[in-house]
Amino acid sequence: MARVLITSAIPYINGIKHLGNLVGSQLPADLYARFQRATGNEVLFLCATDEHGTPAELAAAKAGKPVEEFCAEMHEVQAGIAKGFGLSFDHFGRSSSPQNHALTQHFAGKLAEAGLIREVDDSQIYSHADGRFLPDRYVEGTCPNCGFEKARGDQCEECTKQLDPTDLINPRSAISGSTDLEVRATKHLFLCQSQMKDQLDAWINSKADWPVLTTSIAKKWLHDGDGLQDRGITRDLDWGIPVKKGTEDWPGMEGKVFYVWFDAPIEYIAAAGEWAEANGKTDADWQRWWRTDMGADDVKYVQFMGKDNVPFHTLSFPATILGSGEPWKLVDHLKSFNYLNYDGGQFSTSQGRGIFMDQALEILPADYWRWWLLSHAPESSDAEFTWENFQQSVNKDLADVLGNFVSRITKFCRSKFGEAVPESAPYGEPEQALIADLTSRIRAYEQHMENMEVRKSAQELRAIWVAGNEYLQSTAPWSTFKTNPDLAATQVRLGLNLIRLYAVLSAPFIPTASEALMQALNCDDSSWPADVEAALSTLPVGHGFSVPENLFAKITDEQREDWQERFAGTRD
Repeated sequence: MARVLITSAIPYINGIKHLGNLVGSQLPADLYARFQRATGNEVLFLCATDEHGTPAELAAAKAGKPVEEFCAEMHEVQAGIAKGFGLSFDHFGRSSSPQNHALTQHFAGKLAEAGLIREVDDSQIYSHADGRFLPDRYVEGTCPNCGFEKARGDQCEECTKQLDPTDLINPRSAISGSTDLEVRATKHLFLCQSQMKDQLDAWINSKADWPVLTTSIAKKWLHDGDGLQDRGITRDLDWGIPVKKGTEDWPGMEGKVFYVWFDAPIEYIAAAGEWAEANGKTDADWQRWWRTDMGADDVKYVQFMGKDNVPFHTLSFPATILGSGEPWKLVDHLKSFNYLNYDGGQFSTSQGRGIFMDQALEILPADYWRWWLLSHAPESSDAEFTWENFQQSVNKDLADVLGNFVSRITKFCRSKFGEAVPESAPYGEPEQALIADLTSRIRAYEQHMENMEVRKSAQELRAIWVAGNEYLQSTAPWSTFKTNPDLAATQVRLGLNLIRLYAVLSAPFIPTASEALMQALNCDDSSWPADVEAALSTLPVGHGFSVPENLFAKITDEQREDWQERFAGTRD
């Protein structure tokens, strides 16, 4: 049994996320976690809310609540939505936790001891209209590299170039829109990433199996222009983790907090500590996942994220871990995704464009969204959500292929043999041909899942469903029954066992529907099909079942048109 540590990019606390965020990190991470558990591996799947920085302060102010209260409430909201989508986190933590405070300060102390943090007399944008310093994310302007007019002061979303607020052309406050800005002197701590460039380059070069998207972004940051730059890790804010060297005060840094992009990835580790505490476990229980001197050498660590998060996870966070000089586990595989666009435009939390996760669950069950998003995951290029494509995929894949197969077999069996697996002859030549085909396809499906090839996994799973329909169509038990009831019983027995097999194989993609099938079959044997022929004899003769209700309702043209108008790309 292997051990697999899985983290997905942690969502900001400042609002409910859209479907682009979901498919870019949490959902494919859940797919992989469910598959690994199903095949018998030990999994620790961690996520959290990212609660520090100006986004949290501003959202709390807009809501008229203290920031601590706002974050606590929004954490519960996001946790509830994640549960609604069937995201199977072992722990959904908070970056404001005591564990993350202690670990972030610990790492800062170790980096300082290693000579990898320097104090810099810096300059920061001050907004007279807002009466405050503006963190880099809250300065907007034109990117000097590509000309994108809505670049942020830390990074351009268009070309992904790392920026400083003073680099922007025609800068303005993202809070008020004011251009009455002033550059003021302040002092900050910088992580000396430039000293670790060669070490990080060698480490990235060793990851031959990483997606091209991941390594190309990392290499761009390492080598383009002036190469890897030192990065500020403190901010002039009230809300965040106070700057300390371990447990000691840091002279000159009074009143400052660590930059959210320094403490947020450390929360991956801290979340394991939170998980241990919440479940009555010891420090050794979580450290065996994260410290190589405590047994984490045999852990496979996989991260999932959108491409905009790649630089911080391939460079800054590894620089923190490596620079500490301590035996922390580094990521083994970083699965990154392109963007999911919305109906001719872009999803954008800041601009309120697209379908948000709470809205999606209000109109359709989670499995509808899970299937479409995963089967259209933006792996090799950006993808686009359209209502027409969504309707077509749900109706053809879920309703016509999987749902129709389940309905035809269970209803036919009930009408001719009752609600129990009929007694029948051993499987014959058509059944053996199907078993051989399924065996080949299931092994391919497993390999795609292991390789985190999300779209290919979905395509293979659909082909497995189609194979059952083709068998049913070619053998036609409803016709066979008229002349050879015993043979029809054999075909039905295979079909009922196929439903169980489909429920097991489909659970990582559509867990709610899979659970409903298992309940209808009165079966709790969810063992993965190492031997497909044996798996297709799991339900014995006489085993009772019930006919499930319509597994997937088709989306009508009227519904599609209504939703297309209702979610036209804006959100109040």
